[in-house]
Amino acid sequence: MNGLFNKLMQDVRFEEGLSACINCGTCTAICPAAEFYNYDPRVMADIIQTRDDQQIEELLKSDTIWYCGECMSCKTRCPRGNAPGLIIIALRSLSQELGYFTESEKGRQQLVVKRIIGHSILESGYCVFPDLVSTELHPEQGTVWKWEFEHFKEIFEKLGANYKGNGPGALRIIPKESLDEIQSIFEVTGGNKLFSKIEDFSKKKAKEMGLRIDESIDNPYCMYIYKHNSGNHNS
Repeated sequence: MNGLFNKLMQDVRFEEGLSACINCGTCTAICPAAEFYNYDPRVMADIIQTRDDQQIEELLKSDTIWYCGECMSCKTRCPRGNAPGLIIIALRSLSQELGYFTESEKGRQQLVVKRIIGHSILESGYCVFPDLVSTELHPEQGTVWKWEFEHFKEIFEKLGANYKGNGPGALRIIPKESLDEIQSIFEVTGGNKLFSKIEDFSKKKAKEMGLRIDESIDNPYCMYIYKHNSGNHNS
């Protein structure tokens, strides 16, 4: 009993995030995500406090835990010092660890996050480099961005940035020794291991769904989880 709850208890973020919830609902009242999604941080805390593994498993397999934007407004207003945002981080990590994230529409998108942002951090040292926001994947950026995307070098030169250059300056090339250090941090902290699990579980899910997947970002499975929206997420 309480296997999943005990796993959560091993996460320091869960320990820091939940001490004594009194179900006042202040976190929900201040939560930006609750205004737009079918999401209620008070309910999250309430479910966790039951220590019911079945309910916790349902959370781990749901879209719900992926709605939080981690703004931590909940932490600033809670009269008991709880931080539902930290609880959500712990739930997300456990969902990834156990592969439950592939059971929800928003959860499956973790593969795209890993392949775009995760790879960018390791390969370039930047979370989001301008080159990543392509017009093909982000048509919502409009025609102005399309022009900027095609003229990065001239634009950033005028702004004084060192775009893809050596030496100091914004958007500079990050030295290899720094990238090696980032890689070491990911290895020591378990980041690389988690990345591998996200890949393995995603490939298994792609097979179940009958969608081809490879190491690229534009394969059928990645494009499906990137673009598909059931429309069932609003409150």
